[in-house]
Amino acid sequence: PLEDISCIAWNRQVQHILASASPSGRATVWDLRKNEPIIKVSDHNNRMHCSGLAWHPDVATQMVLASEDDRLPVIQMWDLRFASSPLRVLENHTRGVLAIAWSIADSELLLSCGKDAKILCSNPNTSEVLYELSVNTQWCFDIQWCPRNPAVLSAASFDGRISVYSIMGGSTDGFRQKQVDQLSSSFGNLDPFGTGQPVPPLQLPQQTSPQSVISPLKKPPKWIRRPVGASFSFGGKLVTFENTKSQQQPGIEQECHHVYVSQVVTEKEFLAQANQLQEAVQSEGFVSYCQKKIDMAQTDLEKNVWAFLKVNFEEDSRVRYLELLGYRKGDLRKKVNVPGSSACAPTEYDKSVPKEEDEGQATVEQFLGERVKDDKHETEGLGSEKKPFNISVSGDVDGLITQALLTGNFESAVDLCLYDNRMADAIILAIAGGQELLSRTQEKYFAKMQSKITRLITAVVTKNWKEIVQSCDLQNWREALAAVLTYARPEEFSALCNLLGNRLESEEDNLLQAQACLCYICAGNVEKLISWWTKAQDANSPLSLQDLIEKVVILRKAVQLTQAVDPNAVGALLAEKMSQYASLLAAQGNIAAALTFLPANTNQPNIVLLWDRLCRAQGELQVGQEALKVPYERQPMPKGQAGPVAGQMQGPQGTAQPYYQQ
Repeated sequence: PLEDISCIAWNRQVQHILASASPSGRATVWDLRKNEPIIKVSDHNNRMHCSGLAWHPDVATQMVLASEDDRLPVIQMWDLRFASSPLRVLENHTRGVLAIAWSIADSELLLSCGKDAKILCSNPNTSEVLYELSVNTQWCFDIQWCPRNPAVLSAASFDGRISVYSIMGGSTDGFRQKQVDQLSSSFGNLDPFGTGQPVPPLQLPQQTSPQSVISPLKKPPKWIRRPVGASFSFGGKLVTFENTKSQQQPGIEQECHHVYVSQVVTEKEFLAQANQLQEAVQSEGFVSYCQKKIDMAQTDLEKNVWAFLKVNFEEDSRVRYLELLGYRKGDLRKKVNVPGSSACAPTEYDKSVPKEEDEGQATVEQFLGERVKDDKHETEGLGSEKKPFNISVSGDVDGLITQALLTGNFESAVDLCLYDNRMADAIILAIAGGQELLSRTQEKYFAKMQSKITRLITAVVTKNWKEIVQSCDLQNWREALAAVLTYARPEEFSALCNLLGNRLESEEDNLLQAQACLCYICAGNVEKLISWWTKAQDANSPLSLQDLIEKVVILRKAVQLTQAVDPNAVGALLAEKMSQYASLLAAQGNIAAALTFLPANTNQPNIVLLWDRLCRAQGELQVGQEALKVPYERQPMPKGQAGPVAGQMQGPQGTAQPYYQQ
C-alpha cells in the first residue's frame, strides 16, 4: 500500500539518486534513471516516525534518519552497503527530533533540533555533542546551514521567528542594540513623520534575564583545522603531525592523528669536531690532539697557536716556548766562528754548521778549551815571576785611586774610575765594595753608556722586565717575550705576558693583533683569549665557536697542570661562551655532551635555566646532584594519553664525563 512521505533528499554525490522517508520509519532510495526503488531500509527492532532525512556530504552511500517520537528521540546513521541495521545511533536529544541538517563544509558537523528546545551539533562518527544551544522560545521545526558562511546557521521556530546563530560562539544581545543605533544615526533624533520636533533616543526595554553567551564548538571545524603542522622543540627535536583519513570499519572514514618526533641535525661537521674534543678530554690525550690540529692547520697563526698550546703539556715548557720563538741555546754557541772573536752575527761559517753539527761543536769546545788553558798559563806566569811593582800616590788619577784604595774608600775609587772612563776598573772595584756600591755603580754605568743593547743589559742586571715589555718596539715582540720566558719569576710571568698581549691587541696592525693570543696562551689567561677571539672571529658561526672552545678547553687543562688554580673557577666570558656552546650541542641533539661542557657552579639565570632543561631532557638528574633552583615557578602538567602513533626520538644520549669537576 502507498505510504505518506514525510521528507525527501537528493544524494549529494550522485545526481539521479533520491531518498524518501515515511512516518512509519521506512526509507526508500530511488534511481530516477530507472524510475524505481533500488533499496529500502528500516529498523525492524524500533519503529520510529521519520521527521528528517539527510545524505552524507562526502560518502554517497551513507545517510541519517531522525525520529520525532518522544519515546525514541534518536538519529540513525545508515550505510546502504550494510543496510541490515543502523551503522550508528545518536541519542543526544531527550525528546523527539524535528529537523536535521548535515554541514557540507565539514562532515563531522550534524545539526539537529527537537522538542526539548535544544539545537545540537554532533559528530555523527563519535556521537559526541560539539555544540549546544538552548532555545528559550518555541520549538524549532527547521534548521539550515548558511551556504556562504559555513559557521552560520538559521533556525525557524513555531513563534514565527527565524534566528541566526554561529557555531563559533558569541553573544546575540548586542545585535538588537546595533540595529537601534543605526536607526537613530539615520534619522538624526528627529521625528520621522515631518514635525521637526526632536525625539528622545530610542531605548530598548531592560532585559530581565542575564546576558546570554554562547560557547563555541569543542573542537575546530574542518575549514579552520590545520591539516598538517610542525614545530621545533628543545634538543633539536622536530615535532610534526598530520590528519589522515582511514577506514577502520567498512564504510566509515575516521581521521587518524599521527604525531612524529624526529631528531634534526644541521651541523654534522660541528658535531664531529665536538665528539673529537670530548674524546680527547676523556682520554687526556692532549698532546696528540694538539699535534693533529697542527697538522690540519691552514695558516701559520693557527699552527703557532696549537704549537704553543701543545708546549704546556711537555717538560720544561719555557725552553720549548723559546724554541718556538726561534731561540735555541745550543744553536747560539755554534755561531762562534773564529777564536778570539766575540761577534755573534751569522757568517758564511754558519751555513755549514747545521750540516756538520758534531764537527762544529768540537771546534767550539776546542776553542773554548784553548782559551781556558791560555788564561790559566798567564795566571800562573804572574804568580811565578813575582815582579816588584810601584805603588804611586802622586796627584794624578792613578795616585788618587791608590790613596782611596789604601784607606778602604771604595766609593771614591769607583767615582775616580768612572771620571776617567775606566769602566772595567770601576765595576771590579764596586764588586769588592759590596752589593750597594755595585748597584750604584751599575746605574751610573748604564746612564753613561748608550748602545743598542744597553737597555736590555740594564733590564737583565736590574731585573726590571716590566720596563722592557712596556717600552720595547712591538716589532720586537718575539724578543721581549723570549726575555720574559728566560728571566721572569713565576709570580710575575703571567702579568708580563698579559701586559705584552694587551699592547699587541691595542695596535692597529692586524698582524701584531693576531700575535696577542700567543702571549695570552703563555700567561694562561682564558678570559683574555676569549675576548681577543670575539673581536677577531665571526661569533655567529658554529664552527668558529667550536674552534674557540677547543683552544679554551685545552688551555684550561694546561693551566690546571702548570698553575695552582681552582678547576671550577669560571669567568663571565667563559661562562657565556660555554653556555652558547652547550646550547648548540643541545640543538643538534647531543644532550650528554652539552651537560659536560656547561658550567654548573654559576648563578647566572640563563645558565641555570639551561642546566635544568638539559638535565630534564636527559631524563633525570645525575647521581649526587640536587635539583637546581630555577628563576621561575614550575607548574606541574597532567600527563595525557599517548597518541595513536608516536615517533621515536633519535640521537646520542649516552653518559659522558663532566668537563667541570664536581
